[in-house]
Amino acid sequence: IATKLAPLEEEGGEHADLNPCPRRLTGCTIFLGFTSNLISSGVRETIRYLVQHNMVDVLVTTAGGVEEDLIKCLAPTYIGEFSLRGKELRQSGINIGNLLVPNDNYCKFEDWLMPILDQMVMEQDTEGVKWTPSKMIARLGKEINNPESVYYWAQKNSIPVLSPALTDGSLGDMIFFHSYKKPGLVLDIVEDLRLINTQAIFARKTGMIILGGGLIKHHIANANLMRNGADFAVYVNTAQEFDGSDSGARPDEAVSWGKIRMDAKPVKVYADASLVFPLLVAETFAQKAGAFAPEKQHD
Repeated sequence: IATKLAPLEEEGGEHADLNPCPRRLTGCTIFLGFTSNLISSGVRETIRYLVQHNMVDVLVTTAGGVEEDLIKCLAPTYIGEFSLRGKELRQSGINIGNLLVPNDNYCKFEDWLMPILDQMVMEQDTEGVKWTPSKMIARLGKEINNPESVYYWAQKNSIPVLSPALTDGSLGDMIFFHSYKKPGLVLDIVEDLRLINTQAIFARKTGMIILGGGLIKHHIANANLMRNGADFAVYVNTAQEFDGSDSGARPDEAVSWGKIRMDAKPVKVYADASLVFPLLVAETFAQKAGAFAPEKQHD
């Protein structure tokens, strides 16, 4: 945080035109990655706080991490128990278990989303708009027009949201259904790959905050490979090496690849992120809340 807030020395802007992100450069570009369940849980509000107050620079999440935020703006999620029987929930039209999301919530989401997909296809066909997952998420954040939403604030503050597996969830289901009604929508993941990699390449220093694992962890780490590694890294998850997945790999594994710098001092917190992350934010970012300069917002 101190590195991010430190004033920058003036340098030539010869590379400014190569960076597709309009955000102002700071001393440290912070990548925040989180799995979808953290948006389903109460950590959504902590993530929104960071985005609303311009404390992070790049978000990476999965399809569920996008759609659950938007669905919460349309209908409530209820608290359940891990012990609830899946068969009985299915018969009642309710999903998950420890959280309860009625099927009707997804019906509301479909009713809200379909006209937006219609408009996106029209703009693609008539105006030549080249959609990417990040552009689609920004559009959804603008359309939801609700300050409770993470993605409302992300598009306001020009914080790119990368989701290379955006079709792997309810959003994908809706896109699938819509493709039979009005075929032709194209989402370019290559443009988004260039976007996230260039954020690492052009950064003065970078920091990775990874909540959970899997795709979101590796997508951020691999972007930082393009600059010989992140300068700072914090992992929060409960995965172990013997899980046989990227989620369980310790920071040293990323150092071996050049995804974290050899002189960095990365930390892995073995804990439930839904418990730990709000406490970490309260003792770090929130203590410096007044020091973060607002980004020029977009309507």
